[in-house]
Amino acid sequence: MIVTENLCKKYNKVEAIKNLNLNVRQGTVFGFVGENGAGKTTTLSILATLTLPTTGRAYIGGVEVTTDAPHVRRLIGYMPDQFGVYDDLTVKEYLAFYGTAYGVASSLIEERTKDLLQMVSLSSKEHFYVNSLSKGMQQRLGLARSLMHDPPVLILDEPASGLDPRSRIEMREIIKGLRERGKTILISSHILPELADMCDEIGIIAHGTLVACAGVEVVNARVQGQKQLFIEVLAKGNRLADHLMTRHDVTDILVADERHVEFLFSGSEEAQVDLFRDLSVHEFAIKSFREVGSSLEELFMRLTEEEHVSSLSS
Repeated sequence: MIVTENLCKKYNKVEAIKNLNLNVRQGTVFGFVGENGAGKTTTLSILATLTLPTTGRAYIGGVEVTTDAPHVRRLIGYMPDQFGVYDDLTVKEYLAFYGTAYGVASSLIEERTKDLLQMVSLSSKEHFYVNSLSKGMQQRLGLARSLMHDPPVLILDEPASGLDPRSRIEMREIIKGLRERGKTILISSHILPELADMCDEIGIIAHGTLVACAGVEVVNARVQGQKQLFIEVLAKGNRLADHLMTRHDVTDILVADERHVEFLFSGSEEAQVDLFRDLSVHEFAIKSFREVGSSLEELFMRLTEEEHVSSLSS
């Protein structure tokens, strides 16, 4: 439903996105995650027909975004990371205005407004002025606005940005409900766990390059396939780190100083026991040896750091 082919965007000499290839299947929620400035908003802006790519192509529902923008706009509901509100419009008037702008039949606008306000839990606010709403309410209203013409595809640029925990949860539940209705959703964020709970697939972008793209189950399996171990020693921590890196089941040293070593371990529980015995044989004075787990955030940090180092060396 959403496809990009070797998509690139340059601003003078700066490459905002580089040879980006995405394929978001119909009826799925795709989480697009990256740090601020990674290229998320540029990508979404191209898909929303607001920015032209330098090279490459992008398609929504098989329609090329640069050759038939009006058709694409009928297929998408776009929610930017920041959008304006109107001081002199009530919530109901705001949605009616956009319904008319989207070309929704006047006979449908009132009914659709009522349904959408109920969906985003704003029915009791229909006569309130838009600028009097809280940040969370305005975000939910913005989502309702993007749905006024009932598009099959939603492009949401950090819809939970700046929201308190309760508002984040409410936004997440609404998006889950839209997935159940069969909407195809591309949603960006710089918070990976926030996306993992509601997405079918996740793509991680760093410095304009897609560094990972897989189903949520695959991403979680990658995390769970490695354990994060912590060892505290009385001395010689740096020598311990060097020793650990000679093992095939140690993949990354995360922290190393004279008294602490933290690393990723891919072996079994029995292999952990063998590791402890090995360190004892080599007379390392171990004060503490424990598993601290791993997380999606750590995976994100490793992948984006790898890309950062690569970009600096190129």
